[in-house]
Amino acid sequence: MAALPRKAPEPDDNPGTPEKIALGARLFDDPRLSVSGQIACANCHDRQLGWADGRSVSFGHDRQTGRRNAISVAMSAFAEPLFWDGRAATLEAQALHPIADAREMAFTPEDAARRLHQTGDYDAAFAQVFGDAQITPQRMAYALAAFQRSLLPRFNRFDRFLEGRHSALNDQQLWGLHLFRTRARCMNCHFGAALTDNQFHNLGLHFHGRARQDLGRYEVTGNPEDSGKFRTPSLRGVGKSGPWMHNGLFHDLRGVMNMYNAGMPRPRPNARQQNDPTFPKPDPLLQPLDLHRSEIEAITEFLRTL
Repeated sequence: MAALPRKAPEPDDNPGTPEKIALGARLFDDPRLSVSGQIACANCHDRQLGWADGRSVSFGHDRQTGRRNAISVAMSAFAEPLFWDGRAATLEAQALHPIADAREMAFTPEDAARRLHQTGDYDAAFAQVFGDAQITPQRMAYALAAFQRSLLPRFNRFDRFLEGRHSALNDQQLWGLHLFRTRARCMNCHFGAALTDNQFHNLGLHFHGRARQDLGRYEVTGNPEDSGKFRTPSLRGVGKSGPWMHNGLFHDLRGVMNMYNAGMPRPRPNARQQNDPTFPKPDPLLQPLDLHRSEIEAITEFLRTL
């Protein structure tokens, strides 16, 4: 575990200058990036809601509901790959996916760039950042990625504690931290400054063979070993970014902890699924924890300090 750095990591080919970040912020809030002119990135990633949207799944174009929870973008600088299923290798690649998604903004990056150029509103800003007024999907992606990297959370109680201010956490939160590192086994997947392993795990929430089926990483790789697996999200800001899990199934952080305490669901294949190679295999890291109610409460209170 470590305190957050003062500045997020960034690629050599896309340094985050103040001008580029400001341009990215404008694009992030601009609904003209959607075909309807009504949906912006900020619709699903609201600063006041922990850079998520407070819904189990988001509404997009024509009020269509998405399949997955809008994951907070606050720690996106530390995520690699991105999205719940890891379909984008970099933040620059991620930035354009929602524009083209038929359920989200239902446009194309090329058409969005042409629309912005036709308005003339952005010519000066693009010229200031990139040297000329040409608006391209790549430049839009670079600006959006630079803005998202600037969302690095400010120091909170946990970071102050790690830097030596031991009074930043109360006794219950300290106990929760101890349990997080030991009996609760949270650090198997949540560690480092970002509190994530950036790997993919099956938590038993795939609903294989049912209406809510979502096989996660498998839908990207086609590898049956990836079936039902989803990327481990950062726990930074977790107390503000609910509902939780890839499908927004849990609306209470204590409920999330209760499920981990039980070892998470472990669905078994029915007769028709016995020989189906895509039926997800339980993650061996998940085991019943047998934590007392007071221990679950302590861990939950610790999580709220992140």
